Amino acid sequence: MGLIKKVKKNLSSVFKGIFKKKVARIGIYGPPNAGKTTLANRIIRDWTGDAMGAVSEIPHETRRARRREGVTIESNGSKVTLDIVDTPGLATKIDFHEFMAHGLEEEEAKRRAKEATEGIIEAVKWLEDLDGVILVMDATEDPFTQVNVTVIGNMEARSLPLLIAANKIDLPESSPARIRSAFPQHPMVPISALEGQNIDTLYEEIANHFG
Repeated sequence: MGLIKKVKKNLSSVFKGIFKKKVARIGIYGPPNAGKTTLANRIIRDWTGDAMGAVSEIPHETRRARRREGVTIESNGSKVTLDIVDTPGLATKIDFHEFMAHGLEEEEAKRRAKEATEGIIEAVKWLEDLDGVILVMDATEDPFTQVNVTVIGNMEARSLPLLIAANKIDLPESSPARIRSAFPQHPMVPISALEGQNIDTLYEEIANHFG
């Protein structure tokens, strides 16, 4: 390569670095009914006025990954633009009888179980294409689940940033301290995505952590 071409290439790299658009693709992960879509809706509504998707007490309401681009969060002088991916709930076992217990007919329950299984596969594939993860844990549940350990181990193996949202602190039986004790190596913010409790602290951590 000639000298002029080398200089042009180096200048191009410098300008790309200076004017690089600060966009991080962040996936919201967690087990079913941890509050992933509730949190995604909260973030998008607060910063765009829109919403991501429907929520339900029936597990696996979100069965396909949903993506929202260009959500800019500013907090305490830090700013980050995110492409947010709301993923289906991860689970190690899906039994259609669980859906029937929530009042679904057998045929619908089996269809939902099939779609939920496909959604889990899609969520795992998305891990290959992310810059970081917000892992939503239900603060009323035991954090030492196979899902939580697997997602955390995956992100640690890739050296990608992970932020834990200990959700449902509006419930009296919640214990975010149990989550902090279980995974002390990662930042954790106790929140209620439903009620908006401590959500400004989460935005500050998002801007600092993924910016």
